[in-house]
Formats: sequence, structure tokens, C-alpha cells
Amino acid sequence: MEFDRQEALEYGRSRGSYIPTRRSLLVEDPARPRVRMGGRWIPVSRLDAAERRRLLVATPGGGWEPAMVWLNQWGLPMSASGWKQVFADANVRCAARGVDLRATPHMLRHSYAVITLELLWRGHLQALGEMNERQRLTYQRVFGDPLNWVRIRLGHRSASTTAIYLHTLQELEMRTRLELVPEGAWEAPGFSEEGWREQPGVAA
Repeated sequence: MEFDRQEALEYGRSRGSYIPTRRSLLVEDPARPRVRMGGRWIPVSRLDAAERRRLLVATPGGGWEPAMVWLNQWGLPMSASGWKQVFADANVRCAARGVDLRATPHMLRHSYAVITLELLWRGHLQALGEMNERQRLTYQRVFGDPLNWVRIRLGHRSASTTAIYLHTLQELEMRTRLELVPEGAWEAPGFSEEGWREQPGVAA
């Protein structure tokens, strides 16, 4: 935001790319993200991907800039296919240099959801464990459910969709617990690599 995007914005401004046209959808007040379409005010949240690429937001200096975070080398909003191509090109460069690393936009979205859920739940449970019943009720009313918090940021309509990430959390938790099991803890008494040792009173 501070470097790459600012550089792209400066290039876009130098080309006059942010002068509103008839196709532009203008967010005049960034604090109230809405645009006028067909004589009505429409919340930005109801726009589709193509319409969001047409969004221009008013800047403090009186100008305009794209609402989209990710801009291409010309300072214009990046398309979904262009965004995916950035990752594809990066994956090819990694492979050519022997770097065992591969990523996609969906992988980053998935990682964000899982890591955020884990951190929120751990903090949530720790805070609740230190409270009495009335305090816990107030805390939950104020701060809500971590799953719903992530749902809103991922744009899911239903929490059941977001809940798929809980399965990943459960898998990670079980793997972590298994890694913490001391070596040899799974072996039954009297077991060795050569087989069962003879134990007094135990028939062979």
C-alpha cells in the first residue's frame, strides 16, 4: 500500500487514468461506500466483480483513485485472471530456480481464514476462561463469534460455508498434539523392535 500501490497510482495519475467517465462508479464519501446507479444509491457490497473494477473513490486532495487494492503496472484495477496470472508466473520462476514453493490466490485466502480463526479462538477461549458467567455473556455480545467475524471478511453468506475451515483447524490441532507425544509413548510395555519380550507369567 505504501510503496508498490503508490507507485502504480502515480503512474495512473500521470496518464489521466482516474478522470471520471460515464462508465465510472463514484464513491463520493469513502465513509459511506455507495454509488449512484439508475437514480438510486447502491451499497458497494452489492456490486459484482466487474462493477467493482469501475469504482473510483474520492481522495482528500479532491481527486479520484481506484477503490481496488491490487493494481496492475498501468495503475488500473487488476482483473481476476490477471491476478491469477501473477501467481502462475511467480510459480514458474520459483520452479525454474529450484525453489520448492507454489501458491495461488485461493491458498492465501485459505491460509488467512485458518490462521485468523486459530488466533481469534485461542484469544477468545483464554479471555472467556478468566470470566464468570455474566462477564462471559457480555463479552460474547460485544465481541461476537470469531467464526462470524471471519465469515464477514471472506464474504460468505452463511457461517456454514466458513465452518469448512474448522476442519483444517481440527486437523492442525491433532497433528500438533501428536507431535508433542513423547517418543516411545505409543509402545506397549514389553515391546521391542525384535518382538515381544518374554514376561514372567505371560504365556508365549
